[in-house]
Amino acid sequence: MSIRPVKRIIESKPTIEGAGVKLRRAFGFGETSEFDPFLLFDDFRNDRPNDYRAGFPWHPHRGIETITYVLAGSVDHGDSLGNRGKLGSGDVQWMTAGSGIMHQEMPQGDPQGRMHGFQLWANLPSALKMTAPRYQDIKAAEIPEIVDDDGTRVRVVCGDFWGRRGPVEGVAADPRYLDIAVPAGRRKTLPIEVERHAFAYVFEGSGSFRSASQPFGVLTERGTDECETLIREHTGYRSLVLFDSGDEVTVQAGEEGIRFLLVSGKPIEEPVAWYGPIVMNTQSELDQALAELRNGTFIK
Repeated sequence: MSIRPVKRIIESKPTIEGAGVKLRRAFGFGETSEFDPFLLFDDFRNDRPNDYRAGFPWHPHRGIETITYVLAGSVDHGDSLGNRGKLGSGDVQWMTAGSGIMHQEMPQGDPQGRMHGFQLWANLPSALKMTAPRYQDIKAAEIPEIVDDDGTRVRVVCGDFWGRRGPVEGVAADPRYLDIAVPAGRRKTLPIEVERHAFAYVFEGSGSFRSASQPFGVLTERGTDECETLIREHTGYRSLVLFDSGDEVTVQAGEEGIRFLLVSGKPIEEPVAWYGPIVMNTQSELDQALAELRNGTFIK
């Protein structure tokens, strides 16, 4: 067995999307070959309703899958095919845009005004980019949770892990999407097949990810009255850890424990042509999609 070393630490950056939603982006809209088959990862955590209520009005998607995981508050969603629904705390939506839909997502806070969730984009291979759109709306109670002997808790959203299988099925990149909480002071080693790209996104507590040689502190923010500084320490709040090759990762939880998403998938290794939420393989395919948007033939 070989422990995956930490390849890079990425501090998520403040970004404004949709009609003015303030969120943090760890990667996306650039060179994403290190994350293949994944294209973008956003953390939309906010306790100021004015910073998120404008939401994400109608916008197109084609050639990708979007994975929305809600931790606090809710998200009302709808699309041009007539689908409507609400995602609540602990719920997941895995949307295969395929040949194209128009979609909207409108976040609502909890009674205290808090909104927190994640959105991950997964690429579709060329053979499936024009497949029929579909939804997999998963309620929190449907997601299996495993509790190990040392108190480690794992919610299995997608893929196989520790003998349990997540409820999301039939995804092209065969991803594994896990929500992991390791208790204070515990060290945990988690398997990841060597052929997969993998990253962790830490969103609660503190800890360090270890390579075969030494711990690698996570880049984080430390705010004061005067300014914010970046330091490298045993914590991972809103930072993404990109792993190099190997077949397992090891995390050492800090004094408060640590909670993170662990995401992995098999690379598609195809060219990527971007135009926001439309992702094809070539510029000509992208041009065709944009022409269809203009002339009203985008929805198949």
